[in-house]
Order: sequence, then C-alpha cells, then structure tokens
Amino acid sequence: MIWAILTEGMQESVMLMLIIAASFLFSFVLSNLYVTQSLANEMVAIASNKWLLMLYINIFLLIAGCFLPPVAIILMTAPILYPIITAAGFDPIWFGVILTINMEIGLITPPVGLNLFVIQGIAPDISIGKILKGSLPFVLLMVLQIVILCIFPEIATWLPQAVMK
Repeated sequence: MIWAILTEGMQESVMLMLIIAASFLFSFVLSNLYVTQSLANEMVAIASNKWLLMLYINIFLLIAGCFLPPVAIILMTAPILYPIITAAGFDPIWFGVILTINMEIGLITPPVGLNLFVIQGIAPDISIGKILKGSLPFVLLMVLQIVILCIFPEIATWLPQAVMK
C-alpha cells in the first residue's frame, strides 16, 4: 500500500514539475523575443482607461483559471502582465492579491476545478453537481472581494507598506 501511495505521489509531483518547467520555458522565450513588452504596449494602448484594462485582465485570468492550474498561469502571464500593470499605474503588490483571488476562483470552477475534485475524493457520495452548487456562493464572494479591492486598494497594501517603513 505504501508503494502505491509513493507511486501516485511521484506521478502528481512529476506532472506539476513538468507544468512548471514548461511554463518557465514559455515565459523565458516570450521575454527574450520581446513578445511580452510589445503585448504590454498594445494592451495599454487598447484600453481607454486603466480600470477597463483591469477588467480585461480579470476576465482573462478567470477564463484561464478555468482551464489551467494556478502555477502555470502565474508563470506564463507574470512576464506579460507585470509591465502592463506597472505602466497603467497599479501597485504590483495589490495586483498580486487580485491575481491570487482569481487563481482561487479558478480552483473552484469547472471544467478543471481542482478543489472540486478534491472535495469529491473526500466525500465520494456527494455528486459533483451538488459540490459545484455549494461552491457558487464562494465564487460570488471572491468576485465581490475583487471589486472591493479595486475600490479600496489600501486593504491589500497597508500591511506591506507598514512593514517596509
């Protein structure tokens, strides 16, 4: 039984490490080909104001979160999004909090919804549909949390600013 546990753990670890390695390689190639810089300039030019840009970024992150694991999204999009948000005048720490909330929403929404399957494994007698219905209020609360953080960014930045003084 221990051998089966170790084998399954190793398979999951290798899968995650391959995703991370491929994401890092992808980010490196994008950065060296100046794709990230030119994409950042284009996105800043497209959005008429910075809040519309943030809306586009949040929608992109929510859609990506439905299909990719958070580590892959962060590693693939950070080199692209960092210049965009800094050029728009957003605080990178604040955006990191927004990004994290978006990734958490992706973990509880289908089709990938890794946390939904974890709950299904813990309670196999409960259907995935029932688990999904139970997670819907949390998705709505996290979207509300993003809106509140956009209105009051100091919620996310006051502690780091207090520590850095």
